[in-house]
Amino acid sequence: MAIKDLLVHVSDKKDSVPAVDAALALAEQSDAHLVGLGIALPAELPGYAAIRLPQSVFEIMESREKERLAEARALFESKAKKIGRIERCEWRVDRGHPVQVVEAHGRYADVVVVSQRQPHAEERRLNDLAEELMLGAGRPVIIVPYSAAPKRIGKRVLVAWDASREAARAVADAMPILELADAVDVFVANGAAGADVQGTDIAAHLAHHRLNVEVYTTETGDTPIGEALLNRVSESGADLIVMGGYGHSRMRESVFGGVTRHILEHMTVPVLMSH
Repeated sequence: MAIKDLLVHVSDKKDSVPAVDAALALAEQSDAHLVGLGIALPAELPGYAAIRLPQSVFEIMESREKERLAEARALFESKAKKIGRIERCEWRVDRGHPVQVVEAHGRYADVVVVSQRQPHAEERRLNDLAEELMLGAGRPVIIVPYSAAPKRIGKRVLVAWDASREAARAVADAMPILELADAVDVFVANGAAGADVQGTDIAAHLAHHRLNVEVYTTETGDTPIGEALLNRVSESGADLIVMGGYGHSRMRESVFGGVTRHILEHMTVPVLMSH
């Protein structure tokens, strides 16, 4: 089943550029409808402060939110116009906590696209957006590095495989992208029991979908699995990682669940995560 609609969270003019670029690239590749979502953030003040502040302060805060969302919309629409896709794009604004709002709108999209957490982000409510969406949205989430996005997503894909439910869900969710890929590399770490068999089995499954697959069963030694995975991305030239995120919970993790946070913090290419 092809991707038909995507949702991208657009927070502001500067930090959302890579995510918007990535979402538009994927929409263009899939000829899909793209929704840009801006979120008006309610004032986050302790009760005693809110009571004492004059109404003019809230009016100033509301005005700044409107300015920020206007800039976000201008960014989204200008980039859509530049590649001739404005007719296939839609802008929405909603109000509330970012995780809850994106989850609500994302359940009506095939894929949700968000930015990686900024290391010095001022808005704390955006800090764990990608992680929380991956756990609760019920949709595959593509997290885009804040540094830059590739011009195309999914030309060469790296699948992180440990035979877990989460990894299987991620592969199934990514299949519309995988079927358009020139090559698919499967990365199996030595921490996975029966790694050789797992690599053979997932390669056979992907080959049944007529994908060009190569398996890399890697002995990481003292190198953390997350670091070894990113090393393989660099060596292969992959432009997308597909992986499951957290096995069962943050406290009970499978082999690749243990590297979820490492990838979220150090990703070098977009990552499609499912839970």
